[in-house]
Amino acid sequence: MPTDIALNLSDEGRTVAMVWQRELLRFMRARIRIATNFVQPVLFLVVLGAGLGPLVGETGGVDFKQFVFPGVVAMGVVTTAMFSAVSILWDREFGFLREMLVAPVTRTALVLGKAAGGATVATLQGSVMLVLAPVVHVRLTLGVVLGVLGSSLLMAFAMTAFGTFVASRMQKLESFSVVMQFFMLPMLFLSGALFPLGDLPGWLVALTRLDPLTYAVDPLRRAVFAAQDVPPEALERFPVGVEVFGWTLPVVVEVAVVVAFAAVFLTLAVRSLGRPD
Repeated sequence: MPTDIALNLSDEGRTVAMVWQRELLRFMRARIRIATNFVQPVLFLVVLGAGLGPLVGETGGVDFKQFVFPGVVAMGVVTTAMFSAVSILWDREFGFLREMLVAPVTRTALVLGKAAGGATVATLQGSVMLVLAPVVHVRLTLGVVLGVLGSSLLMAFAMTAFGTFVASRMQKLESFSVVMQFFMLPMLFLSGALFPLGDLPGWLVALTRLDPLTYAVDPLRRAVFAAQDVPPEALERFPVGVEVFGWTLPVVVEVAVVVAFAAVFLTLAVRSLGRPD
């Protein structure tokens, strides 16, 4: 019996690794996709930072471009992660998804492989933004790089799980793109990626606390700010941390929220990705 369990786990692990590798190969061969996914966050960083920077001003040596930099990294990660699930629709259209579903492997392994592959691709895409850190006067340290990579990987895995669930319910590529845009833009804008969450109207604060990306972006920004020697007056202008009922959530609680979100949508994706009749 233990031997059978070990063999099953080994088979599942190989399935996850195979699907993961396939997602990476698919991404590396799509050079236009790599370029476009990089250009959009750069435009937000340069155009949005240059446009709103003078209006927001500088406090304690920290300006808007430094504040928005972690949010731009998150934007690159989220965009790549959520749209990486489009491969499910391509596989369904060309019949490859049917071949995978009738293979002697579990749907859990297939979904985990998809999520792991999409998360890896999105993390690599987001990490490229680190080369722009010196341009906006963000100091990079080993702690910042590790914090950004860890936060990005968690965020990417959760968003890929969500995208996989949505893709498993779609039949047409056009429908998937519309639905993902419908969810992605509000989630990004409400997460605090592009503007501080302090001094917002009560109804808007409630929406930001319901947004799972809020709890993924904040650890990323904390990791960046921790190495910048941000003075107290700048933290008042550009606050970090998520307050719920007057309590600032520690990073471990924020991570737990994102993990729970990922687990829920992984489960939903496994159930939704049914076998063909």
